[in-house]
Amino acid sequence: MSLELTDITLTYPDGDTRLTALDHVNLKVRQGSLTAVVGPSGSGKSSLLAVAATLVTPDAGTVTIDGTPVTGLTRGELTALRRHKIGIVFQQPNLLPSLTAAEQLQIMARIDGRKPRTARIRAMELLDAVGLAGQAGRRPHQLSGGQRQRINIARALMNDPTVLLVDEPTSALDHERGAAVIGLITRLTHQQGTATVLVTHDRTHLTAVDQTAEVHDGRLTLAAMAS
Repeated sequence: MSLELTDITLTYPDGDTRLTALDHVNLKVRQGSLTAVVGPSGSGKSSLLAVAATLVTPDAGTVTIDGTPVTGLTRGELTALRRHKIGIVFQQPNLLPSLTAAEQLQIMARIDGRKPRTARIRAMELLDAVGLAGQAGRRPHQLSGGQRQRINIARALMNDPTVLLVDEPTSALDHERGAAVIGLITRLTHQQGTATVLVTHDRTHLTAVDQTAEVHDGRLTLAAMAS
């Protein structure tokens, strides 16, 4: 397994008490597979993604990334783990307006200390994989919403992560473009071999996922799984 959440419990302060966001959650996502996490607003989907990304520390339970339990890691070690092992696709692309599509990706590799030529080659490979090799020199304002989201996905894959976490990637897209983005994530999961978790409110595009998990009131149930 590339991602494993074991007996995760997460609570937040709520006045004089604590609100349970995740209640003894267990989830395993194998390499090269896509798990969709669905559920109503406020059910705990975003909390689950934050814990899996090591951005939030749970009250109890264990997060294991590519065989490494993250419990007890220092802040610096967690930062390095996220940089090398985890790719995160946020709901909004948040691309830097002054950078071209290729530069959006290259800057991730430069932060990781890769040589410029290596970064350029990897960036062009990923832009080609998401169908945007011809748009490498364009800046965000010259791209459509769907194209910006594709760059967002490619950027998350730039450092060859083991785990890919995707937060509501179709929320700002129409049905057709949303379906295309989900199809792209599915294809890249299999091609790149990531353990992918996709949080979404839209169930209409989920026919190709390997596993579906439903979250209600912090409890997770596996609803369907491919054989």
